[in-house]
Amino acid sequence: MARNSKNNSNMNMEERGRKGGEATAHSHNKDFYEEIGRKGGEATAHSHNKDFYEEIGRKGGEATARSHDKDFYERIGRKGGNARQNNNNNK
Repeated sequence: MARNSKNNSNMNMEERGRKGGEATAHSHNKDFYEEIGRKGGEATAHSHNKDFYEEIGRKGGEATARSHDKDFYERIGRKGGNARQNNNNNK
């Protein structure tokens, strides 16, 4: 970034990040993102224990409960039930 500092001097960090993200997205394919996601997941698994995953699961569940209503849970319950039934029928 130092070589373009004169051209980017009027950009804030958010704009620089957006431009960098766009450039990365244009220069890499799906496999690149799958690979860095896999590596990140493995690194997280090595550096955190069961309690970490329980905590983020609890927080995610609470956030979902705050932002969704009864209809949402009925809908996803039906989808899950149908998927399970279809999976059992295919065995």
